[in-house]
Amino acid sequence: MSRPNVTVVVFSLLLGLTAACATPKMRSTLDRRPTAAEMAQLWVKPASIAARDLFWGAGGQKHAPKEGATYKVKAFDETGMSGGWDLEDPDGREYSVKVGIEAQVEVVVSRLLWAVGYHQPPTYILTKYDLSGEKANEMPVTGRFRPKLDDLDNVADWSWHENPFVGTREFKGLIVLQVMLNNWDIKTQQNKIYEVKRPGEPGRWYVVRDLGAAFGKTAWPVGTKNNPDDFESQQLIKRIVNRRVEFDYDARHTELFEDITVDDVVWISELMNQITPKQYADAFRAAAYPDDMAERFISKLRAKVQEGLNLRGGRR
Repeated sequence: MSRPNVTVVVFSLLLGLTAACATPKMRSTLDRRPTAAEMAQLWVKPASIAARDLFWGAGGQKHAPKEGATYKVKAFDETGMSGGWDLEDPDGREYSVKVGIEAQVEVVVSRLLWAVGYHQPPTYILTKYDLSGEKANEMPVTGRFRPKLDDLDNVADWSWHENPFVGTREFKGLIVLQVMLNNWDIKTQQNKIYEVKRPGEPGRWYVVRDLGAAFGKTAWPVGTKNNPDDFESQQLIKRIVNRRVEFDYDARHTELFEDITVDDVVWISELMNQITPKQYADAFRAAAYPDDMAERFISKLRAKVQEGLNLRGGRR
């Protein structure tokens, strides 16, 4: 048997590594700015941010799972950083459930995105319930419950780098939010397109989902999650150069931030600043956080929002 050519093998490995590390290009899939109807698929201006109920969130109380009920285990998904299960309640309603360190984070972050106008499916935390079926005794109790709804159909993924909204302030604001929250797991697989069958709603939603890799410290290749010490260790902004913002952020896809301006940061900061202290407390209470831990996350998050507000009038 002939030996492989070492030079060819090394060259092939280097070529593959270069391709894997190549910076993706950012481009809109439209040749024009999105229409108002198209933009509504990503973001809709809330009539009143301060009036939104951040305890029950996007789904309201009507879609919340019942504490103390017995849920039947239907399927397992043991991929990813946190385990996942499909459960069914006594009334036949199904839920996608995530457990582990990401569960609480995802419930809070989902509510904050929804508060300022970005679409989100309903999410809830349950800490008391029973299980039946295969491996029921092996499953941790506290979990993030996402109901499976007939009027919301997850049909595809969407890319941060190629989508109809690249270059718009609304899309840039969504990117800045990921930095505010220290979400370091930014990738296509976390973004979902929903077909929506609701009166008065856009027929399609572009959603950033699976938001559990936040509230820690950003790092490459893996940061931390749900850690107030680490979350408090990073600011929002390092410096401003020619009205472009350099963030205190170290993780994948920093090319997404290269064209973020002072005005983009101010825009999303002003929206976040409309969330009231009670709403912040409600969002963390909905995720079963202890009060002292919630207060630390809230204080740091509001400080990062203030950093953005301080850019108004060309300061810094």
